[in-house]
Amino acid sequence: MPNTLRVRPIAGAFARAKAEGRVALIPYVMAGYPDVETSEALAVALGEAGADVLEIGVPFSDPLADGATIQTASHHALEQGMTLTGALALAGRVSAQVATPLVLMTYYNPIFSYGIERFCEDASAAGVAGLIVPDLPPEEAAPLATAAEQRGIALNFLVTPTSPDERVEQVARVAKGSGGFVYCVSLSGVTGARAQLPEHLAAFVARVRARTDLPLAVGFGVARAEHVAEIGRIADGAVVASALLNAVDAAPPEKRVATTVAFLRELQSSTGQETPEDTAAQ
Repeated sequence: MPNTLRVRPIAGAFARAKAEGRVALIPYVMAGYPDVETSEALAVALGEAGADVLEIGVPFSDPLADGATIQTASHHALEQGMTLTGALALAGRVSAQVATPLVLMTYYNPIFSYGIERFCEDASAAGVAGLIVPDLPPEEAAPLATAAEQRGIALNFLVTPTSPDERVEQVARVAKGSGGFVYCVSLSGVTGARAQLPEHLAAFVARVRARTDLPLAVGFGVARAEHVAEIGRIADGAVVASALLNAVDAAPPEKRVATTVAFLRELQSSTGQETPEDTAAQ
């Protein structure tokens, strides 16, 4: 019988945001960037500041879905010795400090090399609630999906504007009942902060929405509060990655955590979300 204990946090996070009439915010932290201690501090601070879900990236040598910002961060983290094992250990430390659901973003080869069963067991022990594996197509996902489901971990698939309806429906079938979300890639390309969201985004999200009742999160190119507000009108979640890393890069080392939290606060202002400080002041 599948263990659903760790699936519920993701579904619960989206449900809470929906009940509050806002979009769920999913900030991204690269494990080991700019160093291990800072990446842990960033993740904990974002969780404490009210992030709905935390995406923790695992550095990989050939990150095909990622743009220059995340590729650079990944390369730096790898040079400092970050591995999948290290990312799982970091996730475990973060989950011990905040209740925010953690989603690990990694490519399939590290999982396969680690061992699917062993990986899912260790991920569950580390408090990982979900996975994003951008190079794993749904027709080849059964071994990982089964092992993850048995440990209550949601496997969250990506769809793109060029995904045909049949592909979206296939993803919906595989992901149904997972307790996770569908990651809607806003454009055909790699990650990276952009000035504007694509004009076709609303039509694309509506096409996916018609084929699944899972929450929909939009990522790739999300960089500003107005982007988050726009996404909130059509989807359930917004993933912010490259723009957040850019903010970290621009800040002096002693202000990286505070700068990252301030960036999240700005995004929250577009959603009407109360911050922990707002709640305390009431």
